[in-house]
Amino acid sequence: MNGQLITRTLFVCLTALLCNFSASSQNKNINNNKKTMKPESVAKDAATKVRIKTDMGEITIKLYDETPLHRDNFIALVKKGFYDSLLFHRVISNFMIQGGDPLSKNAEAGAMLGMGGGDLERIPAEFRPNLFHKKGALAAARDNNPQKASSACQFYIVQGKKYSADELNMMENQMGSKFSADARNAYSTVGGTPFLDQNYTVFGEVVAGLEVIDKIAACSKNAQDRPLSDIRMNMEIIP
Repeated sequence: MNGQLITRTLFVCLTALLCNFSASSQNKNINNNKKTMKPESVAKDAATKVRIKTDMGEITIKLYDETPLHRDNFIALVKKGFYDSLLFHRVISNFMIQGGDPLSKNAEAGAMLGMGGGDLERIPAEFRPNLFHKKGALAAARDNNPQKASSACQFYIVQGKKYSADELNMMENQMGSKFSADARNAYSTVGGTPFLDQNYTVFGEVVAGLEVIDKIAACSKNAQDRPLSDIRMNMEIIP
């Protein structure tokens, strides 16, 4: 594991928290970007859903109105075709699947990915107490910048795992904050990655195709968590 947060380490700032959970083995930071964004002015789109077509099936995502900077940025990129033919370049079973690196479009087999998009400006964090990392949550990747601002293009979709009440209680004690009743119920029934809450911006959720996330997360991969067989995406705005 090298020292570059944008390529290898997921959530280094959470190492101490994760050490008491099985997720600690996934302690790597989700990604990148160097400047804080002055978001492009994008008129609110009536459509709030995005269809992601992958080599393993389709995923439908609903974007949240509570996170307008991330919503509008994502809509603008989808409309431009930015994500078309990019890869899900990092997948970690029981954790998340990550994509959106523009360098992945023409990447050679086995090449390390995750550094693309650093020339784009970051998006200011939009943390909301009611938006959490349940299974199927769409969230923005970022590096270890102190503002916790998001990558302008790289994202991840949570697979996660289920947690017991005792595990959630322990997390609350270590984090110094409480999970809402809705969050506790989700984490104990459908699963997620609760230790990421209020550290990475959640700006949407999967409304169809959760089984596709499971398929992608279960694929064979190399030491850098890149799938051995490329998994490409294409996106479109849908009603």
